Amino acid sequence: MDTSNPLLKRDGAFFGATDADDTMRMDGVIHKTGILLVLCAAAGAFSWTHPALQGPCILIGALGGLVACLIGTFKPSTTPFTAPVYAVLEGLCLGAISQMTEVRWPGIVGNAMLLTLGVLGLMLGLYSFRILRVTNGMVKGIIAATAAVFLVYMVDMVLNLCGVHMPYINDSGPLGIGISLVIVGIAAFNLLIDFKVIEDRIAASSPRYMEWYCGMALLVTLVWLYLEILRLLSKMRNR
Repeated sequence: MDTSNPLLKRDGAFFGATDADDTMRMDGVIHKTGILLVLCAAAGAFSWTHPALQGPCILIGALGGLVACLIGTFKPSTTPFTAPVYAVLEGLCLGAISQMTEVRWPGIVGNAMLLTLGVLGLMLGLYSFRILRVTNGMVKGIIAATAAVFLVYMVDMVLNLCGVHMPYINDSGPLGIGISLVIVGIAAFNLLIDFKVIEDRIAASSPRYMEWYCGMALLVTLVWLYLEILRLLSKMRNR
């Protein structure tokens, strides 16, 4: 099944296990994902409590996290090492961004974290109980919507560098909030696709180290979801 998650798109990365005792399992994916979340939160707490290091934390965290993620993507066997590194670096970046946002809108970060965990639990429940079934049509729609969001963000970034402000997407008016709500929904539905792809790969007896790979893939989606929720709440606070 196709997916917009760049890690889970690489079908070839999931093959290679020859020993039945050395294949990935769901409890292993859950355990590894939990470890990565703890590392990300711990690193975030560090940068949160060291506001003087905000600039370096954001720069090193963003660029270093991207490099670690790319290495893990193209060399999946390295993810037992690169996934924890990615989690720590991403945590440094998120902690600094969150602290800056909290100073401007007190209480917003706690709400964003709770909503992110709530959305994760909701989507996991909807998937586990098959209340929402991941069909090929749904996958194609979510991938197209995710690609559209990525394209809009890239255009917005280029225009900002040229001193041009893209209307609506960054505004705190009703339309701007509505756009953010839609993007949060797209990020949430990407979790459903991630769950489905991981379940399929487990059934295909992928190698054990892919538990770290899948954990990192889930963390990538969760980081995006958290940032979009933070963005949405900040727009609502601006009104």
